[in-house]
Amino acid sequence: VHALHSLENTLNPVQENAASDNNASPPLHKRIWSKCQSIYGTHSFLIKALILILIAFAYPPLGATYLAPQITATWIAVIFIFVLAGMGIKTEEFAKAFQRLPFNLFVQLFNFGVVSSIVFGFSRLMVSVNALTQSLADGMTICASLPITINMVLVLTKSAGGDEAAAIFNAAFGNLVGIFLSPALILGYLGVTGEVNMGQVFFKLGLRVVLPIFIGQILQHF
Repeated sequence: VHALHSLENTLNPVQENAASDNNASPPLHKRIWSKCQSIYGTHSFLIKALILILIAFAYPPLGATYLAPQITATWIAVIFIFVLAGMGIKTEEFAKAFQRLPFNLFVQLFNFGVVSSIVFGFSRLMVSVNALTQSLADGMTICASLPITINMVLVLTKSAGGDEAAAIFNAAFGNLVGIFLSPALILGYLGVTGEVNMGQVFFKLGLRVVLPIFIGQILQHF
């Protein structure tokens, strides 16, 4: 018994020292590195976007000429994004997104009606106080009347942890109805008319969005 007590007394200081070593804070450089990793993990999309913007600002020909944006950005990148989306989103999620009629209606009304009317009113106010030129104000109104861009909708929704299926549906549907709504809005705001090639719009949407998603859905089974 006395031997056990002496052994216990001997081990207790060792255990206390080990516990104090474990509770000690890590070195400063490790804490800084851990904090940087945490910030990057939370804001990785914004950090990457900022880095690319700075690179483009430093050397514009890199993206404007050498990377052939009319092919890489307009076709390859968009198709690749939607193949990945099709692989990551279950078919049931797409079905649920199609059935959420009140939500989808709200998104379209907000994108086309609310945004364009706010931008139109703001741009007219800025013109009245000579803060904007007429041409810039008209350009803002035209941009606000256009449908949302499909690839950026998906990328931003994914980075925010949103409903990707609903984002894809509303982006694609918005571009379809935008064939009719955008010219009507621009005519109502500015009195300017324009023509839209419906066949070309349907062809690009099918080739860049619908087909890649369909391929991604098939790849889920392999």
